[in-house]
Amino acid sequence: MTEKKLLQKIAEEKNRQEEKNLSLWATPNSAAVRKKNEKMVHYRPPFALDRDRIFYSGAFRRYTGKTQVIYFVSLLDEQLTSRSLHTLSVAQIARTIGRFLSLNTDLIEAIALGHDLGHPPFGHDGEVFLSEISQKYGLGHFHHNIQSLRVVDRIAKKGQGLNLTFQTRDGILSHNGEVHNQKLEPRPDKTEKDLQDYIKRMEAGEWVDMMPATLEGCVVRITDTIAYIGQDIDDAIRIGLIQREDLPPAATDVLGTSNGQIIDTLVNDVVCNSYQKNYVCFSDTISQALFELKQFNYKYIYKSAKLKINHRRIQRGFQLLFEHFLESVKKNDRESEIFQHFLLSKCDDYLRQTPDEIKVRDFLAGMTDRYFSKVLQKIVVPQMGYFKIFNE
Repeated sequence: MTEKKLLQKIAEEKNRQEEKNLSLWATPNSAAVRKKNEKMVHYRPPFALDRDRIFYSGAFRRYTGKTQVIYFVSLLDEQLTSRSLHTLSVAQIARTIGRFLSLNTDLIEAIALGHDLGHPPFGHDGEVFLSEISQKYGLGHFHHNIQSLRVVDRIAKKGQGLNLTFQTRDGILSHNGEVHNQKLEPRPDKTEKDLQDYIKRMEAGEWVDMMPATLEGCVVRITDTIAYIGQDIDDAIRIGLIQREDLPPAATDVLGTSNGQIIDTLVNDVVCNSYQKNYVCFSDTISQALFELKQFNYKYIYKSAKLKINHRRIQRGFQLLFEHFLESVKKNDRESEIFQHFLLSKCDDYLRQTPDEIKVRDFLAGMTDRYFSKVLQKIVVPQMGYFKIFNE
């Protein structure tokens, strides 16, 4: 038997074993659908292949340099949470829940690792600033989950996209963890048209709460909240923004006070209330306590004036960079950073089909906090040259 045939046999046997253990409501590997057919034979399961393509993408590598809540986190304290640590936390916690519910953990991990790829620098503040600019230039509202799908579909791999499965792409687009849902029930009848309709409505300024197509997508979405709620509290305490004694007793008496306690309580509750169900959910008591803790976080952490000290400067920075790089593209200035670090590596299809304003937005959304600041400084601060004065 050739190596190729042996690998194929091992892969098929392993897949049969794994699918026997899946829940009735899990997504089997056989259900995977890609936008484009691939001639190459893959021995990894389809959702594992999605996971690996995301993991080795440039956008995934840049997670490390992007804000979760605190600007320039890697420069302040390496134990604080970056976008990278948050993403890995979501993947780990979601896999744990998925394992207990007998779901497809490859699909869960792929969605989790890809869900925030479209987040611009400086977290949700950067998302707001980029959305303001997008509307000004007639591009519609900017949303990081839509940009995450754009990354895997149209920006990654030199602009060719990663050709991920529909299930992974849907989970990435539908992950919105900022919405408080006690119960998430998948919409298995969703199609590509549903995804595109959602994008159009959201970009037009309408708010749409779209449920994932798979139970695995629901697990990632509910885990997004589980991963950030306690971690953001621990980070805020670490930098002196709040004290643990400030936390609302109505929430902490139920959930606990540390990140570990909160995660443990929430995961246990989700598993027990979702076991052998076609949905995932929190109990009434836990859901209410979690909602109260979210309200506390928004008031005392996310909206804190102490965290917004550079808010206006960063907003102006986005405006300056957008205008600067749009001019560079219009002038075809190939020495500009947008060409050297972005456009010159893109395929002809991306360059030909993408309007200049969206090219600039894609470039800005992909920046890390540090790169954003470095490029902004280069543009704003005059360059000092050396001049020799000759006496005549």
